[in-house]
Parts: sequence; C-alpha cells; structure tokens
Amino acid sequence: MTLSIRRADFSDPALKDFLQQHLDDLAPTAPPESRHALDLTALQAPGVRLWTVTAEDGAIVATSALAALAPGHEELKSMRTDPLRRGQGLARRLLNYLLADAAARGVGRVSLETGSMDFFAPARALYASAGFTRCPPFGSYREDPNSVFMTLELPPSS
Repeated sequence: MTLSIRRADFSDPALKDFLQQHLDDLAPTAPPESRHALDLTALQAPGVRLWTVTAEDGAIVATSALAALAPGHEELKSMRTDPLRRGQGLARRLLNYLLADAAARGVGRVSLETGSMDFFAPARALYASAGFTRCPPFGSYREDPNSVFMTLELPPSS
C-alpha cells in the first residue's frame, strides 16, 4: 500500500468529513469541557500545521497537526486514523513524520493532551512508545480527570 503524507488541503471536502468523524468519535468519551480536539476552523489558524495521510486512491486515512504553544514548544493535535485502517502502523508513521518536522524546525518540545478513558489506551501506548512521558497540564489546560498530559523533549537537529 502506497501512502503519502502532505500538508492538508482545506478545500478538500473529504478533509472536512474526516475531521467531523473525529469529533463525532470523541463526543461520547467525555463531557464537552473535557474535549479538546480542534475543529476545521481552528486547524486553519496561524501557528497550526495539519497533515493528512492519503492512500493510493486519494482517500484520507489519517490526520494530525502541530500547534504552536510558545517558541520551541508545540502541541500534537487532531491525531486520527480511519477506524478501518487502525493497527497498520499509520499513526506511528505519521507521528514520526511530525516529530521529524518539528525537530527540523528547531522545536525542542512537543506535548499533547489525550483522554484518560479506555478508548484512548492505544493512543497513550503509541505516545509512550515514542518516548512521551506524563507531565502536568501545559498551556491553557487545567487538571482534569478525563485528560492525560504527555510531553517529549526533542533532540536538537543537526
């Protein structure tokens, strides 16, 4: 299977649908005040970089974004793999790509917020396997029993 990773094309209606499915998947997992996924408009804000993974047929099969928090510190956002494609290594490949992009741009730290519920256990395992460790809330986040906060220090790029 040939896949390509590229910056998102916000004019693609399939992107809007894919991102809405992400929000729909998250809706039953926590109360609204504990859901922090970005919608289509927020993903187009300055300082946010959204990527898509597309299959040979052009279908979007995964997305993820990096959002600037402070100089040298970005947040991983909107990580989603099509449910029919989970377990194929797409999320790992995309995560590695985003971390390499961040490091190449001189970002020294990437943090994330994910859910504490069982639904998010595979995501937490992926992030931990990539070297992310639990941390206190960062940015504008507050302690929340529905959230797990993780961070990763990136090595300086050479």
